[in-house]
Amino acid sequence: MVSSTIDHLVAVTLFIGALLLFVGMFNQTIQTAVLFQQHSYIATKCSDLLDDMLLNPGYPANWGQTDTTPSSFGVQDPEFTQYQSSAFTLMRLQSSNGTAVTYSKTGLTYSNTTTSFGNFLLVPYTKTINYYQAENLLGLNNTFGFHLTITPVLKVAITENRANWPTSLNFTINTTGTGFPLPNATLNYYFLNVTEKGAITPPSYKIFNGTAYTDYRGQTQLTFGNAGDSYALIVYAHSSGVSGLGYYEHITSTTNYPLPLIASFKNQTLILAHSYDIHSYGSPAPVFFNATLMILTQNLNLRAMPMGSSNGITGSINYGNGQPYSTLTIPTSNPSILIITYASSSGYGVILMPWGLSSMSFPLVFGGNVNNKEWVATNIREITVNGISYQAQLELWSQTAIQLVT
Repeated sequence: MVSSTIDHLVAVTLFIGALLLFVGMFNQTIQTAVLFQQHSYIATKCSDLLDDMLLNPGYPANWGQTDTTPSSFGVQDPEFTQYQSSAFTLMRLQSSNGTAVTYSKTGLTYSNTTTSFGNFLLVPYTKTINYYQAENLLGLNNTFGFHLTITPVLKVAITENRANWPTSLNFTINTTGTGFPLPNATLNYYFLNVTEKGAITPPSYKIFNGTAYTDYRGQTQLTFGNAGDSYALIVYAHSSGVSGLGYYEHITSTTNYPLPLIASFKNQTLILAHSYDIHSYGSPAPVFFNATLMILTQNLNLRAMPMGSSNGITGSINYGNGQPYSTLTIPTSNPSILIITYASSSGYGVILMPWGLSSMSFPLVFGGNVNNKEWVATNIREITVNGISYQAQLELWSQTAIQLVT
């Protein structure tokens, strides 16, 4: 009798243990299935959301060329269809990559999409769309977070060789696509040779342009004679429907220079600030400048665009008081490049600023922090921005991710 009771107790104990083990395994299987389903939903949402951004201009359709906040978010160029994005809409997205700068004379903080010294793009926060505004316009509040990168597909790297300068100046151009060289590419190049005229007179420049082709390695050499000590080279490359560009600058002064800051997209105005009023380093001195504009045509050529009553605008800016900045008006709503030659007692040089993100193939990083997320879906599209080839990559994650319990 006692032995039979013990056998029953052992059997019941084993049964309960097996039942609990089965329930635990079944529960884990269910949670894994739910988690997989959620991840699949996020992946589908990522693809749909990227298309929503790229195939929709937002409202109003021309919000990229206004100073107001849109009521609907999208970056498609309103004049085109398919995956063609607006160069100005992308300019208005607040960069989450560069370090913001503050200018005391306007009291504004500026989103920084600068790629290197001399290639500036600074937009006031008051004129940009930030990540949280975009989340709200896309209806993602407290449900999904995203990270959007817009990266040029074609890389044009320029290496300088000054061994025979100033008699001659040689550049090596390397063109690469997504991890591979681009042979037999057509290159349209523009060499800006800056001529110094003294510390209180803005320099002028001459443009030498031409066409070249890359070899089987995606490489070619460009040589220019009698170059000064300050110059810039802009190279547009295109092959098999893919287009991109690269640029290189050599200057003699990095302590006193004009810093272009966007003032208004609607009025197409910007200001030239003195670098000392923002960075406060070096020995400050007045800066004298000459600003000209080159418009980017459909076939990737640069054409001079008159500014003001002539081809260029000259002036001076001082640090602190006096004339702390100058105001310029861009006379076109088409993507172009603002070229600013400058001189001060510390040297001279040239500054380039894109009017429209694509005119200098600037990249863009926009959105939240993707680090330490439970699971992130990624989707990619190939797009064009005013003829320049870009890759748009969207990373999406859930703000209420389910954790697997083991």
